[in-house]
Amino acid sequence: MPSSTVENYIKQIYLAQQSAPGILVPMGKIAALMQVVPGTATAMVKALAESGLVTYEPRGGTSLTEGGESLALHVLRRHRLVEQFLVEFLGLDWTEVHEEAEGLEHVISERVLERMDSLLGHPKFDPHGDPIPTSAGVMESSGLDPLGACGAGLHARISRILDQDPAFLQFVDRSGLTPGVVIRLVSVDRAADAVTIEAESKATVTLGLGAAMKILVHTLEMAT
Repeated sequence: MPSSTVENYIKQIYLAQQSAPGILVPMGKIAALMQVVPGTATAMVKALAESGLVTYEPRGGTSLTEGGESLALHVLRRHRLVEQFLVEFLGLDWTEVHEEAEGLEHVISERVLERMDSLLGHPKFDPHGDPIPTSAGVMESSGLDPLGACGAGLHARISRILDQDPAFLQFVDRSGLTPGVVIRLVSVDRAADAVTIEAESKATVTLGLGAAMKILVHTLEMAT
């Protein structure tokens, strides 16, 4: 069984690839994600390459092999099912379960994981709207748009929050911008780096474009 360190590297490389498809992940980015110096990240990636989990190009970067991607999806399945279980069965706050799941994802057995999946009713998404890979390693494509890239007048349902930082999650929670909420994009002022949203409560919320890019939505009605 791969170590927790190996699984964490593979997971972070997978997520980095998802944000920039078709591009090698630079060593500097991996080092930043793993909070280690570049030399440590490079040494680990070379070891992963020897294990057949990644390909490595000096001065270029790295990408997952088929085996590496399979492992990454399995780790994400564990992580996201654990998050859903912690919220639904243990009553933990959805803004705080990410860190708990970070540790539990490496120690939970397959038997327990599949039992959790069954008890949860085989959910497709975790509390943050992230898709949960199936046991066969299939990830549902999102087809979602970043709120910050949408135009004024749009009606949409919030479907996914990309930033797992508790402070950001608490902000969207306080603002009523949680997954499942229907919103209207009142205005977009790119010069002022501001987006104004009307939530279901009819209260308006203004946030920066950077924050809006971390909120993915499903379009319900385009502006006319």
